[in-house]
Amino acid sequence: MRIGVDLGGTNIRTALCHDGRIINQKQHELINKDSLTDTLSQLSSLIRSVFHPEVRGIGIGVPSVVDIHNGIVYNVTHIPSWIKVELKDILEKEFEVPVYVNNDVNCFILGEFFFGLAKGYDPVVGLAMGTGLGSGIIVDGKLFIGANCGAGEVGPIPYMGKTLEYYCSGNFFNVFYKTSAREMAEKATEGDASAISAWEEFGRHFANAIKIVAYAYDPQAIILGGSISKAYPFFEKSMMASLQDFEFPESLKKLKIMVTSNPDITILGAASLVP
Repeated sequence: MRIGVDLGGTNIRTALCHDGRIINQKQHELINKDSLTDTLSQLSSLIRSVFHPEVRGIGIGVPSVVDIHNGIVYNVTHIPSWIKVELKDILEKEFEVPVYVNNDVNCFILGEFFFGLAKGYDPVVGLAMGTGLGSGIIVDGKLFIGANCGAGEVGPIPYMGKTLEYYCSGNFFNVFYKTSAREMAEKATEGDASAISAWEEFGRHFANAIKIVAYAYDPQAIILGGSISKAYPFFEKSMMASLQDFEFPESLKKLKIMVTSNPDITILGAASLVP
């Protein structure tokens, strides 16, 4: 048995996992994010609530750059108190089992590769669209993380005077339409023409993120995740139309672009960090 943890800027989710199945799961809203002591205490408490004597290790996905060898996380997104946290050492001392820490989107694509839509595809890239745009890459059956756990992060790439993330995340709707992606999706569901047009525009921008990933890694599949992926039907058509000038059309024909269907896939991926 293994424990998987998905630490987000809003919620912590922990689960006891076995053979790709979740046996016991707990979730709690993260409170007092300005206090490192309080957030670590909350994390430990939630892990303990699903702990089992047969647990062989704990895997944790966090939205940050990670020193995976030493289990240190830096500048965690939306948790201001987590500037430099030696998470591996802290939790190993408390629970006396090995702890493995990695980026949350890396855990997402690991989960899809072992247990989800990416099974049987290699190379494969995961793109998570939410507050930001994160990515994870698997090559030859293993995570490709680079020297600093930052490989494949296309979000910060300069684009139209800003970055790809500026146009390919929830920020796009916040800045250009003064609303949230969720509200824009609700309006599009109701048939609002301006909302539908906004999603079509989003799809044209997101096509450029797909192109960059395809040129750089030539993957067999790209798996889309994050809250915005739920709105895929609203931007799929314009995205695909904008991909038609891709330099290698035969490669594009073979490329599978899929949307995650398992809300627990990141937890399963985090648990799979444990050998």
